[in-house]
Amino acid sequence: MTHETTRRTVLLATGATGAAALVAACGGGGDDNGSASTSSPAGQDATSAAAGQVLANIDEIPVGGGKIFKDEEVVVTQPEQGQFKAFSAICTHQRCTVGSVSDGTINCPCHGSRFQIADGAVAQGPATRPLPAEQITVEGNAIRLT
Repeated sequence: MTHETTRRTVLLATGATGAAALVAACGGGGDDNGSASTSSPAGQDATSAAAGQVLANIDEIPVGGGKIFKDEEVVVTQPEQGQFKAFSAICTHQRCTVGSVSDGTINCPCHGSRFQIADGAVAQGPATRPLPAEQITVEGNAIRLT
């Protein structure tokens, strides 16, 4: 009996090989040494790691200015001595990351939007919505994202 290789046979064989590879890749590796896995789904650690994280010491945030934390997408300001505020570092106009804090405003380099350091309100467009507030706590000299 002669067997012809058909497209269906090739697809079935390829699918079976791919499924076997997927199962092997997802398996435990056959090394059962009693240790538990400490990995978690992608993205889950980023959220839990950011909460409670120390962003800066209070002396790193200038009075009348602020500091941008690009990785956390947060900008922390100190409008008045001892008063700390935090806002999203993502501009509400077209989602660019803000680039600087100067002269009492948080400044977006993409289209020139400016936001007040005291409340995130729009000081200059084209943005029409304020920067959303972020939650921080000041404990001793540390400013923490909450």
